[in-house]
Amino acid sequence: MLYGSGKYSYELVEDWAKLSAGWSFVDIGGISIDDHDQLYILNRSPHPVIILNREGDFLGSWGEGYFNRPHGSRIVSSGNIWCADDKAHIITRFTMDGTPLQVLGTRDKPSDTGYISKPNIMDSLATIKTGGPPFNRPTGIACSSTGELFATDGYGNSRVHKFTPDGKLITSWGKPGTEPYHFNLPHNIWIDKYDRLWVSDRENNRIQIFDTNGKLLQIWTDLIRPTDVFIDENDIVYVSELRPGVSIFTIDGRLLARWYSEEKDPKTELFLAPHAIAVDSKGDIYVGEVSFTHSGYDKGPRTIQKFALNQ
Repeated sequence: MLYGSGKYSYELVEDWAKLSAGWSFVDIGGISIDDHDQLYILNRSPHPVIILNREGDFLGSWGEGYFNRPHGSRIVSSGNIWCADDKAHIITRFTMDGTPLQVLGTRDKPSDTGYISKPNIMDSLATIKTGGPPFNRPTGIACSSTGELFATDGYGNSRVHKFTPDGKLITSWGKPGTEPYHFNLPHNIWIDKYDRLWVSDRENNRIQIFDTNGKLLQIWTDLIRPTDVFIDENDIVYVSELRPGVSIFTIDGRLLARWYSEEKDPKTELFLAPHAIAVDSKGDIYVGEVSFTHSGYDKGPRTIQKFALNQ
């Protein structure tokens, strides 16, 4: 069975991720791919970063004991990887073999935004009274061409923060709400080769696009609960949606392909809760889910799925 359409048609690679017996990803916070098509899968198992090659073979793991709840991740041009921990209220830069190098935020000390955690996420978000300083449950990070860092601060805040390369706060923008420049769970961030910031404004069902000074450039609304953005070298935009599904666009917003699934039987359904998306050098797509948090179902190795480009 093929997913997508036309030039952007894909075949699901069954049983792609090869984990040791008894291992699971549980939930996947982020997916980052290095120049060798090795996947660094930030997840919520006892092995927070699991490394696989594009064939799904296990290469290693690290991060054991470091994280409270892993969220987004991003490899930067320096060859390091940033990983957000939303419940520890920090974002950490690691070497590719897992040595911590730099920390943004203060562990276990959230900023004051009025946020109160409640069983229902929408009830929790409604408690945020104002945008605050870094961090209250940060969700993602990206790096501009000049080395500046931009972080989304989402579950307990409603802001984007801009830092110098050495981690000094420059400015922040955003407040809770639905108007432009407002956020209702800024869930992750991607910076394209034009230094534009793509912020997944999840519960507002949109992506807001900014320049590096925080000027709003565009808003995309043909989405339902976008969780992550990946833009390839050909300016093709891939979006994971908690709807659940995947959408593919041109850089100017023309829809190229899309596939969704409806929640029925969690054991057989294609998607339950897409949360992270990445594309390798061959054009194959990897989608990671938070199926356990969302649906109470652990998909095991199927928590990440590979869709091979039909060539």
